[in-house]
Amino acid sequence: MPWQEDGLGLAEDFSGLPSMAALKDYLDAVHIRFCLVRPYLESAPYPVVEARELLPSFENTMFEHKKLPGFSMVVFDRQLNAFKEPFQYDMLSTQAAKKGAAQDKQAVVQNMQAFLSRLPYMDKDNFRQRFARTNLTCITNYAELIPYLVTMDRAHVIARNNAGDFCIAGIFGAFVNDLDSVLKRFGLSIGKFARNNNELYARNRPFVYQFLMEQYGFPIVSERRTSAAMFARRLNNSHQNFLLRVLGQTDRTITTYTGDAATHSFPRIEKVALVAVEKDQQEAIEAIDREGYFLDKEKRVVILRIKYTQHKYDPGNIRQDRALSVSGQELIHPLTGEVLTGVNIIRDTTNMYLRLNDIVRGEYTGQVIYKRNDIITSTESDENRLKVLYYWLSKNQRRMIDYSDDFFQKVYKVLTSYLFSPEKDDIFASLRELHLEVCSKLGYIQQARRVRVLEEVRNRRYRGEPISYKRMVQLALEVTQELKYEVVNFFPQIVENVIACLEHITSNRYLINRYVHHHENKSRTAAEVRKGYGALVSATDDFRKVLRNRTGFKPSSVLQDQSLRQASSRQPESSRTETA
Repeated sequence: MPWQEDGLGLAEDFSGLPSMAALKDYLDAVHIRFCLVRPYLESAPYPVVEARELLPSFENTMFEHKKLPGFSMVVFDRQLNAFKEPFQYDMLSTQAAKKGAAQDKQAVVQNMQAFLSRLPYMDKDNFRQRFARTNLTCITNYAELIPYLVTMDRAHVIARNNAGDFCIAGIFGAFVNDLDSVLKRFGLSIGKFARNNNELYARNRPFVYQFLMEQYGFPIVSERRTSAAMFARRLNNSHQNFLLRVLGQTDRTITTYTGDAATHSFPRIEKVALVAVEKDQQEAIEAIDREGYFLDKEKRVVILRIKYTQHKYDPGNIRQDRALSVSGQELIHPLTGEVLTGVNIIRDTTNMYLRLNDIVRGEYTGQVIYKRNDIITSTESDENRLKVLYYWLSKNQRRMIDYSDDFFQKVYKVLTSYLFSPEKDDIFASLRELHLEVCSKLGYIQQARRVRVLEEVRNRRYRGEPISYKRMVQLALEVTQELKYEVVNFFPQIVENVIACLEHITSNRYLINRYVHHHENKSRTAAEVRKGYGALVSATDDFRKVLRNRTGFKPSSVLQDQSLRQASSRQPESSRTETA
């Protein structure tokens, strides 16, 4: 890209932005340079993003850095149709001048007035003098306008003009945010809400809200980012080619949504931020230094881009709350914009294990937010250690459920040696509620890991390998027996998932016809399968009793429907009419 001599904008005769991909590269360069790197160099100290903040589930940052830039914008790969657009904005005159002809003076004046009406008073004179004879809609001038666009509360709009070129087509855009309707429709669609059921709505609303927002890359946060997420959802559902971007003054992260006509369920999501690499990630530091990707070598600061994969809600998965996961990460060179892949900055398990050891030893000095309202900056006291452990377990819950047995045992040993240390009995007695919260969180993860095995076994697979029906029944019985001893720590979701998995196994038609109802099959394998099958049916009933005996708890409608279908499928054909 040929830049002007002062480096603030592209050369006036440059016309190398024919596609959305080329435009995105240009916007990346401008936004990273002027909204991340420049504030980092000019603001001391700059609040560099911690790598864990880019790892789902996202944290609700409690500080707003008002001196840092923040903006939102949307790009359409078409001309705007002002009357039919699904949002409001201040229109700019984007008629392209014919080759060799001067820009329409009236259009220049109108665009200048539109900008001045939305700028802070202190910036108006400077803006008028600087851009008096400038075509404010020309995309090559976008970098020069950025310092002013970030002072506006609302979004700016880029689209194609009548000549087919990208231009700045509008400012002060207000994204539609019909959150209430979207939230209720989504809750109904996944079975967490029922019409006119206020009790169910009140109980499940926090989960639905959290899941929906995280699916679009944010925690439950500010109006600007919530509106951007909901508007991206709306544009994607209408199959438009778009790019929507937002930079928050709290998260200091550029979040980008892109969609095209071929996108089905979700827009693509990526985030870019200035991140400090942990000093104990020696291999990563050496690779970054060798390739020249440090923005600030002394402080180990890099420009990191994270790409995410979104997940549909799955009631049959123990990780029901997993709405988003990391699909890739790459470093951006601060001078050339080239990309370095293969460096793991935010998902290093060794680094995670070291952080845990620091916490239990009282040596952790990072900043975490306990239950969204208590800021913890050190772990000197046992109260703070327990709060940070609760945060750490909540943050890494879904990943710990999936980790290998060897790694989990290492983590489990560190946690139990602290939580159940006889030397800490008196201290934990005075912090009983907090201690129980942490132990309960660890117990949930431990049980959920067993349910994950059960979810895999029900599909006749174990550790990625196919297994026989006999082995499926044996493994299901082993996991079920282990869970029976732990069900004293009652987690409704765990018990529901166990029942769903057991019913999936015991309603398998081939298993029933080949081994259970086929009494002529007198092989040893068939006898063992029949015996195990009966034990699984009995275990399913036991878990149902556990659910029924818990006061005020009702199984979800999804589970009830599933139970009816699977109970029917277990009956022989001859008895179904009579039972009905």
